[in-house]
Formats: sequence, C-alpha cells, structure tokens
Amino acid sequence: MSVDPPSSGRPTGPPSGPLSGPSQPPSGGGPPSEPPSGGGGKEPEPRRPWWGSVPRVAIIATAVVAAVVLAVVLSRPDNGGTGASDGGTSTSSGEVFLQPAADTGPDEFTESTAQEDSSASPVTPSGAAESAPQNAVRGVNGDAPGLYGGTRSVASCDVEKQIKYFEDAPDKQRAFASVVRIQASEVPAYLRSLTPVQLRMDTRVTNHGYKNGAATSYQAVLQAGTAALVDDRGVPRVRCACGNPLSPPVAQKSAPKTTGTAWPGYKSSNVVMVTPAPQPVDAFVMCEPDGEWFKREAGDTGDKDHKTKKPDKPSPSASVTTPTAPTDSTSSQPPTSEPPTSDTDTSGPTTDEPPSSDTQQPPPDNNTGSGTGSDTGGGTTEQAPAS
Repeated sequence: MSVDPPSSGRPTGPPSGPLSGPSQPPSGGGPPSEPPSGGGGKEPEPRRPWWGSVPRVAIIATAVVAAVVLAVVLSRPDNGGTGASDGGTSTSSGEVFLQPAADTGPDEFTESTAQEDSSASPVTPSGAAESAPQNAVRGVNGDAPGLYGGTRSVASCDVEKQIKYFEDAPDKQRAFASVVRIQASEVPAYLRSLTPVQLRMDTRVTNHGYKNGAATSYQAVLQAGTAALVDDRGVPRVRCACGNPLSPPVAQKSAPKTTGTAWPGYKSSNVVMVTPAPQPVDAFVMCEPDGEWFKREAGDTGDKDHKTKKPDKPSPSASVTTPTAPTDSTSSQPPTSEPPTSDTDTSGPTTDEPPSSDTQQPPPDNNTGSGTGSDTGGGTTEQAPAS
C-alpha cells in the first residue's frame, strides 16, 4: 500500500523545460573577456596616427623647410660668395659694368686726377670681322701704335696728386698695394713708373674698388677716352677718374650680361682687352685729337713728348682670345708684364689669354638708372651700378 507524501507546493523533481539563459558557452571557444582594470567598463582609446602628433609634425615641417631653403641657396648662380659691394668674391656672376669715361664710378679709391677731357679720337680695331665665341675677348698688344691717345706734352693724369691722395688715406694706400702686390710704401714709386694715356678703344678690364676697408673687384668696360695709367707693357693699371687699380679682365663662361648705361656707338664686338707687349715699351706711339702723332716715353708725364710720323697701321689689329683656365703668374717688381694678384684680385691672365671667371665678382650697386647699348654681346641688361 503506497502512501503519498503530503503536498507542499514545491516541485520534487527537475524542471521539465530548459533553464533560463543559454545552455552553451558563447561562440569563440574562449572564456569571456574581462573588463579592463580600473573599473568603469571604458573601452581603450585607439592609438593616434603619426601625423596626429604635434611635435612630430613640427619636426617634419622644419626639416622640409630647411631642405627647400638649402636647395634654393645651392641653386643660385652666385652661390659661394658675396658681391663686390660687400667686399667679397662671388662665382660666375657673368656681369660686366659699362663705365663712361668721365664718370667716377662706384667705390672709388680717390677723387679724380684726370687732367684731360675725353679728347682721344676713338678707333675701331681691325680684325673685328673675325668670328669668335660669345665669351671670347679680343686682345690688342700693349705696344700697338694708336692703341692710346692724348694731347702732346699734356699728361692725362696728375700722378703727384694721385700720390698725395694715397698719402692722406693710408688705409686706401694699403688696399691699393694689396691689389698690385707691393708694399704700401712702394705705391708712390709704382705710380711714377706708369705712363698717363687715354684709351682709344672701349677696353675690358678688372676694376678694383674700395669698400669697407678692403679692395673689391668686378668686370668693367672702360669707354674710349678714359684717362688711365699703363705699365711698361702697355697694360692699364690705374683708372684716373677714381684712382682704382686695374688688372686684365677675367673671361666669362658665356656671353656676359652688361650693366650700366651704354654710350653712343658702343658695340660689344669692338671691345678689346690689352695683352702685355712681348717686351718692355720704350715709347708709346699715340694719336692726338687732331690726327697728329707723337711718342711718349714710358714713365714720362709728357715732358719728353715729340712728334712722329703716322704709323703704317694706325688702327691696331685685334686677335680673338679663347677663354682658358688662369695660371699663377705674378710679377715681383712694378711695372710688370704680368698682371698682379692679391687676396682680393681674381684676375691674372697670361700674356696671351685671359683666365676663366669662376671667382669673379658682380658689379657693385649704384643709384643710377640702367640702360642698354646697341649691342650687349648677347647678354641681358640689368640695374646699373653707381657711376
């Protein structure tokens, strides 16, 4: 006989249905992830990209700007130095400053000591039709009859006045001496050894100015009629309108750019450079404005001038000179057949040819307007230096 237990209202066996909630673990096969430490149940912040970091962006931007600036500096044509107006040396400027005969010009050493107006009769060199590269400089020997002119028994420059100017300005005298490679005390004797003349051809030179206590240099073309002092080989050494020392020109790698105001009749094809005469010149055969001819002894100021007959070839012949690398040829005593050199002198062609222009300065700055000539040798015309 079975006896049923008293009913208590509670289930006595397992439930007939499934328990609430999933009976299987979640997919993925692993234990559930635990919340990050620290509580709060916050999700971790995502890592910022590299460009989102302010310090990194600043560093990268600075590097990019520096690279651009460096590229611009290195690509400048005058990289490697400062201009003549800063008293330094630049590379490959390719500029040639046109200097009218009567103008003092920029960065003068002294006041003018020229005693004659631009009275010399201009002459065109023979051989001008000879073909030549755009950067060629045609040379005329320093002893060629008719290369120079002037007035018989009248010196184109006051040499003693030039000496006095330097004596009153010792700093300038030292700078002048550094260009011609002599001692400052030797400047008076050097100047007295030179011969005063007037150019009869537009003549290319390296002109040395004075600025900030030192000599500068730049390429220049001196107009026919310019008063100058030449050495015993006929090479121009001093421009009397400003007292600046001169030396032979530096050839450009390409057609030079002219700056300054061109004078009537200027043609680059008629510009010459003076190459040293093979032997010391005893007397220069010179032409007067009226067409008469006379001889002036080397180193004389006109006291010993005497008439002479007209030469067979009154127009000096010019020969094309191809630019080449410079050679280190200097002289020990003035006057000299070889161009002087100095720490600030980038010239120095041989007796036959001018050197290259790797270390040449541009013309100095000025306050005058610019102008162009009838022929600028294929170059462009820029702002003119002071004259």
